[in-house]
Amino acid sequence: MSETNQNTSKRWFLPVALPLAAVAGFVSAVAVTGCARSPIKPTSGSELEGASGSSVSLTSSISRSGVFGLFGGKNDRGARTAPDRRFGANNPLDALLAGDRPLANNGLCPPDMASIDDRYCVDRFEGSLVEVLPSGDERPWPFTQPMDGTGIALRAVSVPGVKPQGYISGKQAAEACGRSGKRLCKPVEWKQACRGPARTQFGYGQERVDGTCNDHGRSPVRARIAEEPGSGWSWTWDRMNDPKLNAFEGTLADTGAHTGCTNGYGVYDMVGNLHEWVDDADGTFLGGYYQDTHINGDGCGYRTDAHSFTYHDYSTGFRCCADVAQ
Repeated sequence: MSETNQNTSKRWFLPVALPLAAVAGFVSAVAVTGCARSPIKPTSGSELEGASGSSVSLTSSISRSGVFGLFGGKNDRGARTAPDRRFGANNPLDALLAGDRPLANNGLCPPDMASIDDRYCVDRFEGSLVEVLPSGDERPWPFTQPMDGTGIALRAVSVPGVKPQGYISGKQAAEACGRSGKRLCKPVEWKQACRGPARTQFGYGQERVDGTCNDHGRSPVRARIAEEPGSGWSWTWDRMNDPKLNAFEGTLADTGAHTGCTNGYGVYDMVGNLHEWVDDADGTFLGGYYQDTHINGDGCGYRTDAHSFTYHDYSTGFRCCADVAQ
């Protein structure tokens, strides 16, 4: 990519006069074509407004048949999906269930998802990936590893207490959600889930509170450059996807680690931690990431549309949505 194109892309979403510390995750963009929209039934904004869902224990929905994700079930084509064996006997969702926490769910959604006013389901936590092996077994996919050109079947899971998947494009995220019988959220769905039943700007409240979400983390760009001083680093596609970036301490946080970064629906980290792709073939991610939840809008109103749906870097993540059980 030419320097001219890089600079033009930067101006899509940042004032160019900002210092490096402020633009840490937003230097360089790559325009790629060939993305496709995942098939999702349109839902209007007015259809999503309504009373908040009831608040019951997650344990009430464990035995429900047909759930997918962590406990297996059926995908949208009726095929069985395998239960999540990523964490074996130490699945971190078990601790959430064992604690009998009153999170919004009325049995219409699987336990790893929250019911949004009984209209649709949203992953409680930012997405992670598991590799589906030919045997049907699964193993964790490294959260710092891009998946371009691997040909590996990866599916989305949503669990607390793990590093979520960065380095993922919107197209890849849509495919991973599809393998778990889910889909990417439509923008209006994502925003309503983020704002919570109280419809607040940051989910947890109308005003930003320092430290509530992971939105003021360490700059991985500076940390990486410090490892090779004087090397003349330039932020190319490969450098923006350097596996070391999200591995630095003080950058990417475990899912659910910021316990106050939630709302009445029981979804976590929708503001900060990682940008989250939504269903837009032209490319849109929402919510900000661990260094910024302000430049492109505040909190749940944060929106970046400067990249192709096939773009990814260390700051891009996702979560899935699904229709409620019928």
